[in-house]
Amino acid sequence: MTGSEVPLAFRLAYVPGVTPAKWVRIWNERLPGTPLALAGVPAADAEDLLREGGADAGFLRLPVDRTFLSAIPLYTETTVVVVPKDHEVTAVEELAVEELADEILLHPLDDTLDWERPPGRPAFERPATTEDAIELVAAGIGLLVVPQSLARLYHRKDLTYRPLTGAPESRIALSWPEEKTTDLVEEFIGIVRGRTVNSTRGPRPAAQQPKAGQSEKAGKKGGTARKGATGGTPRGGSGAAKNTRSGKGGAAKRGKPRRRP
Repeated sequence: MTGSEVPLAFRLAYVPGVTPAKWVRIWNERLPGTPLALAGVPAADAEDLLREGGADAGFLRLPVDRTFLSAIPLYTETTVVVVPKDHEVTAVEELAVEELADEILLHPLDDTLDWERPPGRPAFERPATTEDAIELVAAGIGLLVVPQSLARLYHRKDLTYRPLTGAPESRIALSWPEEKTTDLVEEFIGIVRGRTVNSTRGPRPAAQQPKAGQSEKAGKKGGTARKGATGGTPRGGSGAAKNTRSGKGGAAKRGKPRRRP
């Protein structure tokens, strides 16, 4: 870690569809003296922003260039198809990608899904952005397949969506330049991974003190054990005397035999 020069603010980028509010709130609670600056960035430009030093870390869509960036995968999104509310697709809870074979599918230039071959029939031209494609769906020109978060982001009252099986899925990751893993980056990684204050950089809890009277009892038990271990015999013990008279005790003291009168 470098961490020698702490920036005035921690700069966090995020692509459309990601909602970083939960992690920002935890950051503000733990590091109130270090502000966190958010920067929304198109998915296609996110890597370049980190590479050029425009942000310290960011929520990106995988894959990313692992030769320059470190990445922690966080979650995988559900893929959905966006349709007009009166479309026949709305009669089912979900559908397979093969069922879109006869539909016109819009494929925007900023598509975040890694299609080997997009399904359906292609539109006359590709929309520039996903937001533009949403407008075309509302105009009845075609359907659109996107991660669920984007369907929610660009929600319209005249549109709805259904989960789509068999389609590529989009994965979200926390990413940052590997050579610039600063202390603040480490702090944010801990927050995203759900670490508590004590499990990251907080002070370790002090050793638990024994309860009142516990050490005294332990001392008495320890004394008895030590006494037994050395083979000591209690003074005046009746058991010892009984064993001596019956011959079951230790060896008797030798002396001259008594003469019979």
